[in-house]
Amino acid sequence: MADDRPIEVLLAQPRGFCAGVVRAIEIVERALEKYGPPVYVRHEIVHNKYVVESLKNKGAIFVENLSEVPPKAVTVFSAHGVARSVEEEAADRGLPVLNATCPLVTKVHNQGKRYMSKGRTLILIGHAGHPEVEGTMGQVPGPVLLVQSVEDVAALTLPADAPVAYITQTTLSVDDTKDIILALQQRFTDIQGPDTRDICYATQNRQSAVRDLSKLVDVILVVGATNSSNSNRLREIGTEVGVASYLIADGSELNSEWLKDAKTVGITAGASAPEVLVDDVIEALRRIGPVAVSVLPGREENIEFRLPSELTSA
Repeated sequence: MADDRPIEVLLAQPRGFCAGVVRAIEIVERALEKYGPPVYVRHEIVHNKYVVESLKNKGAIFVENLSEVPPKAVTVFSAHGVARSVEEEAADRGLPVLNATCPLVTKVHNQGKRYMSKGRTLILIGHAGHPEVEGTMGQVPGPVLLVQSVEDVAALTLPADAPVAYITQTTLSVDDTKDIILALQQRFTDIQGPDTRDICYATQNRQSAVRDLSKLVDVILVVGATNSSNSNRLREIGTEVGVASYLIADGSELNSEWLKDAKTVGITAGASAPEVLVDDVIEALRRIGPVAVSVLPGREENIEFRLPSELTSA
């Protein structure tokens, strides 16, 4: 950091929790209150270690497979969604399930089913191995072709006049998918896909905010988990526009060397990172030197998703 003047810290707006993450965490917390611990959660409820550990401390038990859930134990499906085979396994075992799948992910599932019911070959734009992608591919009753790049589109062996449709992983923005969608539209003559307004609002808003932030700062710190797709993308965007950008879980990972010549530091957070971790990073900056914090003007988000009726009824 340069001289003794306070380092200016600009916070992106919006940042951090989206409505789907808020809903998923609240489902686990309300289930623990209503049914008492333990409550079993299949997969990390959201991709953030702090959130997972805090829910563990309240009595949530995280498992990767339903075989680890005892009979009749309350079970929560994560925000990323699950395949139909997982839903069927839970039903076969008679497990009481609370589905914390983000409503925007469910919307993608329904779009995929609708396209397939019309006889179209379904193409999913997303990251292989991501839990949301695995859930989406397992929700649609038929084969799904996964593409991750423009090169993947060129490698598809379908004829140019094949009736196709595409859907996208929600943690990808309009900017992330536009080149792939354009390649698909150029490759196929009979193609349908959702309106760009159907892209997850939170992903797009956070990426737009970090682009605005990048014009004003010397360094960008992205608060989020290494396995969070949207957090990684925020860091990549900063790097792509030429600003030194770092993904950190919390203040303990801050490296003072990153700030050596910085006068202005931008901070944002992935959609599954709580604000308490942003505060922790600011405190870590304060331990290095004086800090002046301000929030950039940006889009206000006031979207809320309803909880499952089991948790709202008396």
